[in-house]
Amino acid sequence: MGCSDKNNMEQTWIAIVASLLMGVGAACVFVFSVKRDYFRDIEETKYQVFWSDVEEIVDSAKPRQERPNG
Repeated sequence: MGCSDKNNMEQTWIAIVASLLMGVGAACVFVFSVKRDYFRDIEETKYQVFWSDVEEIVDSAKPRQERPNG
């Protein structure tokens, strides 16, 4: 076993541990948000995002009025 193989194996274990820690962190954030009722009323948020997108499309389609100088 050469030095290169040992280095590759070490990097593999670091990547595995890092990915497991990120997964545990994401699970903790999810549990925290569920306990704080952040997912209680998702429908209202969905419609807020939808209508804001529609307003942007409508506003961009309107002709712009020129302002008088002064």
